[in-house]
Amino acid sequence: MAKSSGSRGQRVGYIRVSTVEQNNQRQKELLNASGRIDRFFEDKISGRTKTARPGLRECMTYVRDGDELVVSSIDRLARSLTDLRGIVDELTGKGVTVTFLHENLIFAKGTTDPRADLMLGILGSFAEFERAIIRERQAEGIALAKKAGKFKGRKPALSPEQVAEIKRRVLEGESKAALAREFGVTRPTVYRALKTPKAAWDKSK
Repeated sequence: MAKSSGSRGQRVGYIRVSTVEQNNQRQKELLNASGRIDRFFEDKISGRTKTARPGLRECMTYVRDGDELVVSSIDRLARSLTDLRGIVDELTGKGVTVTFLHENLIFAKGTTDPRADLMLGILGSFAEFERAIIRERQAEGIALAKKAGKFKGRKPALSPEQVAEIKRRVLEGESKAALAREFGVTRPTVYRALKTPKAAWDKSK
């Protein structure tokens, strides 16, 4: 899709929902309320890095110098402080302004605001800490459920189709570590997938 010409550039919105069941309407309404949005990019997965989010990858390739990327909040753009800082730096480095509506923070190339940088670090750290607390509570809940004999386990991290794709791409010479990052799983998960017969993954669906 060709981008329209103009000195001001485009306002691009990025939306991420944690699961395919979650509704994106609230984020979209918030972005639209901030002004005209020329194009939306969206991910309906909870990838830990930008490599596991095709919508974000496409968005970062699409935006150009003079554009503005609008996101409802920092936790929609990144799942870790390191990833957050890297994404913001990459975007501003190519001349894209990054706006977080909920936190009222704006980052742009050539503008230095120590307070905004400090807030980005603090808020990113809090978001990361909050996710760690949630994981800890989930682990405690699972432990209690196991003790009570109620825990049934969780669904496989990879679908049979994803396992087949990983096996094919490994045979083509791709790095297992890179594939683990792309699919948002650990390397041991990839190794187990490569060793597990297809029938076993089919039964686990």
